[in-house]
Order: sequence, then C-alpha cells, then structure tokens
Amino acid sequence: MTEPAPVPGRACPDRSALAAIEFLLLDVDGVLTDGRVHFHADGKEYKSLHVHDAAGLVYWHRKGGRSGLLSGRGGEVVERRARELGIHEVMLHRVDKGNAFAELLARQKLAPHQVAYMGDDLLDLPVLRAVGFAATVREARPEVLAVAHFVARRPAGFGAARDVVEELLRARGVWDDVVRAEGRA
Repeated sequence: MTEPAPVPGRACPDRSALAAIEFLLLDVDGVLTDGRVHFHADGKEYKSLHVHDAAGLVYWHRKGGRSGLLSGRGGEVVERRARELGIHEVMLHRVDKGNAFAELLARQKLAPHQVAYMGDDLLDLPVLRAVGFAATVREARPEVLAVAHFVARRPAGFGAARDVVEELLRARGVWDDVVRAEGRA
C-alpha cells in the first residue's frame, strides 16, 4: 500500500484556477524518474520512465493541454521520450530554471497562472513559486514541500506526474470522459 503523501505547504488553488491551466511543465530527474542516474560500462546513461506518466501526458494532450520538460540535466533518453510523447517544449541543461521559465512563457504566450509545474529540488523553487499550480513528489526537499500546492500520492518515477495530470483533468471536468473511453480518446 502506498503511504500518504506529506501535506503540501500551500493550499491548493480552487477548481476554476486549476481548470485554467494550459501548460504542464515537468522536471525530469526526481519527478519522471526516481532520481537515480544509471551509467553502463560503455558510458551511456540509462533512466527508467513509468508508462503511467506517459499515458497521463497522452491524455493531457488529447484534452488540449500542452506540455514541456525543464531539466538541469539532459540526455538522449529524455529527448527520445519527449519526441515519442509529443512534448511541446524540451529545455535541458538549464540550471537557471527561473530564466528558462520566463523564456517558455514568452514563446508559448502564457501567463504564469496558466502553468502547472512539478519539481523536487532547490533549482525548481523559482518556477514553483511563480506558477498557478505548484506540484511535487513526496521525496522532495523540505523547501520544495513548503511551497507546493500539491504532493503526488505516487512516488517519483512511478506515476507521480500522472497524479498531477489526473488532478488537472478532473478540474476541467474531463477525467470521467477519459475513463469512459478507457484511455483511448
């Protein structure tokens, strides 16, 4: 049984604010992965990404949402998975996430309140403080938990991002449609 997530530091925005979210931005390591980085003897990097998170992103896109990845690291695996899932923005090797977020807002013609972000560590704080919906994982650093509106029930790398997608789609009133269609539409 999954243990309950910690209580987030800030109250969750109301349903109408969540329904207004147009863009879901995700950190990679520690959110879409469990935070561990594996290297093979040949020097190649390997990561595990959960299919529940991938399916959640597909549902989000089908219901009109846009998405992006924002990571201080990079890697072939991340770029490949982003292409496979139709991720709209991929910003890798970006240690200054606040600056990267400002660039994203300009490119996507968004206001900060229209963005949800999920991060787990100190580099994520500028974005988490700015967005309309700040989400994190239960393994996040205490400083991140203190600014989060929402803490995923599932652990990092094991469907945590899917928890955020479901929360957003419920706020839009379309999650039941996804379930009725058994994830196919």
